[in-house]
Amino acid sequence: MKIINNKLKALKELKRISQRTSSDDNKKINSIVEEILKEVKLHGDKAIEKYTKKFDGYDPNPMQVCAEDLKTAWDKTDNHLKKSLEIAYERIKKFHEKEIPESFTIKGEDGDSVQRKWTPVKKAGLYIPGGRASYPSTVLMNAIPAKVAGVKEISMVSPGNKKGIINQTVLAAAYLSGIDKVFRVGGAQAIGALAFGTKQINKVDVISGPGNIYVTAAKKSIYGFTGIDSLAGPSEILIIADRSANSSQIATDLLAQAEHDPLASSILLTTSHDQAQEVFDEVFKKIEHHPRKEICIKSIENWGLIAICDNLETCIELSNEFAPEHLEIITIDPSKTLKNIENAGAIFLGKWTPEAVGDYLAGPNHTLPTCGNARFNGSLGVETFMKNTSIIEFNEKSLKINSSDIINLANSEGLYSHANSVKIRFED
Repeated sequence: MKIINNKLKALKELKRISQRTSSDDNKKINSIVEEILKEVKLHGDKAIEKYTKKFDGYDPNPMQVCAEDLKTAWDKTDNHLKKSLEIAYERIKKFHEKEIPESFTIKGEDGDSVQRKWTPVKKAGLYIPGGRASYPSTVLMNAIPAKVAGVKEISMVSPGNKKGIINQTVLAAAYLSGIDKVFRVGGAQAIGALAFGTKQINKVDVISGPGNIYVTAAKKSIYGFTGIDSLAGPSEILIIADRSANSSQIATDLLAQAEHDPLASSILLTTSHDQAQEVFDEVFKKIEHHPRKEICIKSIENWGLIAICDNLETCIELSNEFAPEHLEIITIDPSKTLKNIENAGAIFLGKWTPEAVGDYLAGPNHTLPTCGNARFNGSLGVETFMKNTSIIEFNEKSLKINSSDIINLANSEGLYSHANSVKIRFED
C-alpha cells in the first residue's frame, strides 16, 4: 500500500488502479470464453457438463435444484439469520418499488398523441458467484428488482462446491426471493446457457449479476443475444476523510473491500499526514490475524492507496476522477462535501454509515459500476428488467399540419420515400 503526498502522482496511481483489469491476459481469457460459448451454443447441456467437470470439479447433473431443496434450505436456516434476511428483503423491496418507471401520454392540440409504455421482460437470468465466498445478499439484490419489475420467470445460476452443492444461505435467499428455477452451474458456460438456452436451462431476455473475469467476458460476448445489466469488475472503495475520522474505523472499512478479492481496491484520500500513517499501520496490524489474510495482503499491496491532499477540494477532485464504486465521506460535514461529488456508484455519509450497510440492507442496490464506469453508469435497478416502447398516433389533421416539416426534414437527408410516404396520403 502506497502513501503518496503529491496530487499528480496520486492521479497517476488512481489511473493505474482503475485499469487493473486491463492486461494482455484478456486476449487469452476472451479466446477461452469464446470457445466455451461456441460449444454451449452447439452442444447445450453436454458442454455445460464438460466445463463444469473441468473447472468446478463436479458432475452438474441434475442441474436444477428442486423446489423441495430450496424450502429445506430455508427451513434449516438459523432463525436469527432468517430474520436478518427478511428485514433486508423488505428494505430492498421498499426502495426498489419507488424505482418503477411511469408510462406517460402527451396529447397534441391537433389530435395526435405520443406515449412511452414500460413493460417487464418475460424471463431474467441471475448469476450469483460462488468460489471464494457465498453471497446471499447478491441473490436479494438481483431477484428483488426483477420481481418488482414484474418478470414472469426468474432463473438463477450459481456454481456449487466440489460436491456440487450450493451454499445453504444462498438457496434460502433464493427461496425467500421467489426465484423460479435454480441451477448449480457457474462460469462462462452458465452465461452461455442463459443466453442461448439448452434443454434444461431456458434462454432469458436479460442476465444480471457479478462474476469473475471469465463471467464478465462471457456477458460482454453474448450481449445482443440477450440483454445484460453491466460489466462489473472487482470491488473498490474510496474514503474521503479529515482529521475528525477514526483511523481504526477507516482501516477496517478499507479491509472490508480488500477481503473480497485480490483485485479489490481500497483507497483513502485524507487531509492529515498523521492520519495517513495511522491508517497504514492499522491496516497491516488488522491483516495479521485476518481470516482472509492472503487475499487482503494481495489486494492492499497491489491495489491499495493512501493519498495525502492539501484540502478537501483536492480529495473531491481526485475522487471524481476515479469515479469509485463505493465512496465513504467521513468528514466534519459530510453533506457539504457531498455537494461537489459528481461520480460515484453509491455514497455513504458519516462515520455511522460503513459501506457494509449498503451491501446488506439499506435498500439501494449493491450491484454498482466499477473501474471508472460510475462516470456514465449507475446501479442495477428495476429498469434493468424493463423496456420502454414508444407509441405514436396521428390523425389526418395533425399529419397535414406537420406534413411540410416532415417532408423538409426527409428531403434534407435525401430520403425520397420518407417524404413521399407523407405526400401520398393527401393526393386523393
